[in-house]
Amino acid sequence: MAKYTCAFCGQPFLSANTAERSEITCPSCGKKNTVSQQATPLVQIPTLKNPSEREPGDSPVSATATRLIDNIEKVIVGKHNEIMLMVMAYFSEGHVLLEDVPGVAKTMLARALSRSIGCTFKRLQCTPDLLPNDITGSSVFNPKTTEFEFRPGPLFAQIVLADEINRATPRAQAALLEAMAERKVTADGNNYELTPPFLLIATQNPIDHEGTFPLPEAQLDRFLVRLSLGYPQFDNEVSMLQRLKSQHPIETLETVASAEEILTCQEAVRQVHVDEKIIRYIVQIIKATREHYDIVLGGSPRASLALLRCAQSFAAIQGFDFVVPDDVKHIAAFVLGHRLILRPESRLRKKTVRGILDEIMNAVPVPQMPVAGFAK
Repeated sequence: MAKYTCAFCGQPFLSANTAERSEITCPSCGKKNTVSQQATPLVQIPTLKNPSEREPGDSPVSATATRLIDNIEKVIVGKHNEIMLMVMAYFSEGHVLLEDVPGVAKTMLARALSRSIGCTFKRLQCTPDLLPNDITGSSVFNPKTTEFEFRPGPLFAQIVLADEINRATPRAQAALLEAMAERKVTADGNNYELTPPFLLIATQNPIDHEGTFPLPEAQLDRFLVRLSLGYPQFDNEVSMLQRLKSQHPIETLETVASAEEILTCQEAVRQVHVDEKIIRYIVQIIKATREHYDIVLGGSPRASLALLRCAQSFAAIQGFDFVVPDDVKHIAAFVLGHRLILRPESRLRKKTVRGILDEIMNAVPVPQMPVAGFAK
């Protein structure tokens, strides 16, 4: 027999060891938990629900997220989890790094999100000859007024796509840092505030490294999450080709949310209750990354805050107003995976960041709390 904790009601229960990805019904609440076979059973992570299976909630965050996800899935087929995680990052006021091979709809995902929201959108194609002024903007002399006037660059948009960011030089990449961290741009000694809600989506190809400039650790740490779309399944790719026979769905995609609704969701996410035991659990996970033998650079305090904020957003999207340990477990790999650096000898032993994170999540004790403990 193995001990599990329900991902929905938080109550512990015993069950026989089961096969990978099987389902166990909680005796307390009657909901099904998807479990994985582990040496020491983890608190199990619930699978993400499809829009048709998601239980309706009165949360404005859940309702807005559902509209966005449903709308984007008209263009991006079979990537419900990745779309949900991008919406989660957006509601958490963070930025997204899409890292995958060419042709898997990284750019299309960013475009679909921008068309689904009534926000301004600019695309920045990064090249080695790109200059910082090409991103932030520059002052141009106006002969009529005999004065220099500032002409904003593509960074002055509410959603900015930096395509193939690793092809830009470090000098050009640095032009994005201030906007990502402080939502403002400094040019010619003047500060310009960016219009909220501001989101930077960057894409890069991890395969072709010729003529690229890898992002330094300090810049990777500014991205809230790193996502990979991967190749579609066979049936999903068939469905995609059928949709593209006559017209691309992106051309007819409608706006389903406004900028004001996004700001409301971002504010609501901050109000999601996080118990002190959950906060301590998050800090224990980050501390374990700093002390693990195979990791030379662990998570920073910014990583702790990112994990907290994403857990709040993930819970709100699922329709809850409190965070449970499973919320943290589900998103940890996407929030921490790009922030950790392995030792060279560990990489030679075929160690991976994802595998080490699984070890850490399995080793850190999960807080056992009654449902009433999550109430405000």
